[in-house]
Amino acid sequence: MKRFRRVIVLVLDSVGIGASPDAYKFGDEGANTLGHVSQFFPGGLDLPTMASLGLGNIKTDVPLVGVPVQSLPLGSFGKLREVSVGKDSINGHWELMGVPINKPLDTFPNGFPQKLIQQIEHFSKRKVILNQVYSGSQAILDFGEKQKAEGSLIIYTSGDSVLQVAAHEDSVPVEELYRICRFIRSAIDHSNLTVGRIIARPFIGTHNKSFVRSNHRKDFAMVSPEETVLDLLAANGIQVTGIGKVNDIFSSRGIKNSIHTSSDADGMNQVIRLVNSPGQGFIFANLVDFDSNFGHRRDTQGYGEELARVDNKLDELVNLMSDEDLLIITADHGNDPTFKGTDHTREFVPVIIYAKGISGKDIGIRETYSDVGATVLENFQIENDGYGESFLGLITE
Repeated sequence: MKRFRRVIVLVLDSVGIGASPDAYKFGDEGANTLGHVSQFFPGGLDLPTMASLGLGNIKTDVPLVGVPVQSLPLGSFGKLREVSVGKDSINGHWELMGVPINKPLDTFPNGFPQKLIQQIEHFSKRKVILNQVYSGSQAILDFGEKQKAEGSLIIYTSGDSVLQVAAHEDSVPVEELYRICRFIRSAIDHSNLTVGRIIARPFIGTHNKSFVRSNHRKDFAMVSPEETVLDLLAANGIQVTGIGKVNDIFSSRGIKNSIHTSSDADGMNQVIRLVNSPGQGFIFANLVDFDSNFGHRRDTQGYGEELARVDNKLDELVNLMSDEDLLIITADHGNDPTFKGTDHTREFVPVIIYAKGISGKDIGIRETYSDVGATVLENFQIENDGYGESFLGLITE
């Protein structure tokens, strides 16, 4: 069985490929992020790189318009089913790295408890406004001027287990906002609440019509109660580099090098830079714009255009890879921009695996995202006592 000196896992945040069998539990029957985005465009999507690797060969209920089936795909392909009880980024990423979340995290359809709000106000010496389920981009349009004028904190949530804090950078400096979010993380961790992520959402602009989120977002995630694949890699001397929000989601555990990114293009450029340099280890990158800029905002046009931009960068990445590199492309959940509401959607996610000189194979439907982490461990010859089944042998035999 061939093994590789360097493994790259690229997470296309929210790029689902069809409703999971348990989608009815989430009200997500019929969701299909990739399928519906492809149907939106006359002629479908133009993704020549992902198509060549086998994206169109993945079996799905909604055809991927414009993404043809390849008779001899360059990569192996299939799809992953999520077993975690939620559909948030923390569920998806942790499960990819071998730790499914089996107990539902708390959600707050009626806003956060008043006791917690009072703790936040007392610590920050700032007033909390909003405190309800709300679209993040709409929150800064509707409440941004009030927040900026009085120096308050816009707190809101979604259908996921998240507490988000938005504030204008001129009224609440970024480092102060981070300090407040760290306090909230600590306060929640010492309470009877279980919240997946506290997210700092600084924004900029002169008035509500020009307010936009800045590039200083930061996630403060709960800490995994179990060792993830990243912990095991670090313990065995394998260097791990996290790109994008990966470091935040795993609370820096197991990650030696963390690279913040300002966009998906920046994230791809960082991956390309590393692959173009000599080295070994594990590169774990998240491209969040699909989710935050287009999925949640139900911007189908923008979603498809972002797919095309990333596909173009992916061509550059593939051409730079050596015989010692293994690339795994997948996602952490769905976020169908044609679907109702503004929340994530419970979906299968695609998995495409590429290495030079290895013919493509159909690895079918995998029963958990954790098969990705198990494959990474087997590649580096680390025993896997946890979750997931490696597909390394399937693609290299």
